[in-house]
Amino acid sequence: MTRRFTTLAWSAAVCTYLLIILGGIVRITGSGMGCGDHWPLCNGHLFPPLNDIGTVIEWSHRLMAALVSTLVASLTVLALWLCRRADVATCRRVVKASLLALGLLIAQILLGAITVKLALPAWTVILHLGTAMLLLATLLMTATVGAQHAVPLLTAIPVLTFITVLFGALTANLGAAAACHGFPLCNGQLWSTAGPLAWIQWIHRLLAYSLTVVAIVWAVRSRSRVACFVLGLVALQVSIGAATVLLGLPSGLQVAHVAVGTAVWATVVLAAARASEPHRVLDGLRAE
Repeated sequence: MTRRFTTLAWSAAVCTYLLIILGGIVRITGSGMGCGDHWPLCNGHLFPPLNDIGTVIEWSHRLMAALVSTLVASLTVLALWLCRRADVATCRRVVKASLLALGLLIAQILLGAITVKLALPAWTVILHLGTAMLLLATLLMTATVGAQHAVPLLTAIPVLTFITVLFGALTANLGAAAACHGFPLCNGQLWSTAGPLAWIQWIHRLLAYSLTVVAIVWAVRSRSRVACFVLGLVALQVSIGAATVLLGLPSGLQVAHVAVGTAVWATVVLAAARASEPHRVLDGLRAE
């Protein structure tokens, strides 16, 4: 029974990761209104005619969201069912994690609806991504240790990673991605004078540089494989970001930037989870 719960949590986490990537593809391809301003229907249909690539992409994103919703709801139901005979303290942790994931999912769905109804304002898109990242973190913590701490807010690297990701979303959704030319400086300047959009991208870059430094320090001090893996992912992400700017923002690299950035976040969360709780609280769940 414990294995069933863990498998379901991992499945929900993987599908949430794919949902975030699909969300990035929706933004990059300009498919956010591929289903019009209809929600939850798509262009007024439950199963719309897929004769437009924008509709295909947006509809695929919504189908993945439906799958994630089913998995998270099932996870919550299973947690409540398992806890009929389990230790009280263990149940509190597992049920709390599942309910938190369900709450984040509901917030995510509502933000998605608001984003469509308001025709994709930047603030809703960024909140939508931030909530998705927190949902992914909660599911990963649940899958690994039962989420004694639902999100790792007490460590510097996850917080810095989360802020960097959100500034990346801000950069993309405000059209600031092309405001800084060249790399690593912004238009050849250490102190940008190109206006607010350039500053938004420059802050995102400074956060990425800071994350790189912190990852290097972590890898050198701990000499652990996971720290070195995170450092490698961060270096890859910075390299993709640089190539994206230098090559004129090609769509393929933008999608890769979203995918690797989300992988950095997921890996950091998993590392924090294993560091904060050395044993699985799910071991307290007894089979029916």
